[in-house]
Amino acid sequence: MGLRFTKMHGAGNDFVVLDLRHGDPAPSAALAAALGDRHTGVGFDQLLTIEAPEHRDAIARYRIWNRDGSLAEQCGNGARCVAAWLVRDGSANTASFTLESPAGRIQVEHIGDGRFSLDLGKPDFEPTRIPLLTAALMATAQQRYTATIAGHAVHFGAVSMGNPHALIVVDDIARAPVAELGAALQASGLFPEGVNVGFAQVVSRDDIKLRVYERGAGETLACGSGACAAVAILVRQDRVDRLVRVHLPGGALDIAWPQDDASVRMAGPTAFVFEGEWLA
Repeated sequence: MGLRFTKMHGAGNDFVVLDLRHGDPAPSAALAAALGDRHTGVGFDQLLTIEAPEHRDAIARYRIWNRDGSLAEQCGNGARCVAAWLVRDGSANTASFTLESPAGRIQVEHIGDGRFSLDLGKPDFEPTRIPLLTAALMATAQQRYTATIAGHAVHFGAVSMGNPHALIVVDDIARAPVAELGAALQASGLFPEGVNVGFAQVVSRDDIKLRVYERGAGETLACGSGACAAVAILVRQDRVDRLVRVHLPGGALDIAWPQDDASVRMAGPTAFVFEGEWLA
């Protein structure tokens, strides 16, 4: 028997999902990278494993591997796909339920038509907890930081949504140097645990366009935690309101941050693509 998997996507952010609830070993970094190769493997942005929960009130635990085999702390689109997988499996038989993620507990609501809403936690702007090494080693969060990247002054916001994010505001999302500047900021040394780099064009106070160059995966069609991070940063900069439609290359997500001490909530679609068996 090979390794059974499910291919899924959430707004174009694609995943391979493995059911490890019955004691199967977690994939090695090498296996994750082999599965993630789009030419010789299955291909994905992230690999998701569904595992037995550690606490009774959660129905499952999940972990996340990037395409390069590295581990990730959070993935909003992936969390929705895990939720959809558990609903289809019959393990989640109520409209609301709890999942355990590497970044903490996730409250999920099934809102119908393959859409799920979930709580991704409170944004954390403190540099030491993102973590972000600022030039002046500031311990106080700033709305904007400035750094010299690839010979140019770059202005960005930064936040943790359980994983590190930077956001650069641009005038034209289609012309943004996503790969070049995203990779350069990741390699700058400012983020010792790496960073997901978002590029946002503000269309109105309740509508933005977003592209994300993800840590360990490159540019993806959607990034759920990146959408949450973008809205949180832009709210702090007074560029948007607290309920925002985020348009990503693969689809739209609805992000709500009701108040500063509240969690950010994300709603969006999920889709099953195919079932398969890895024989290598």
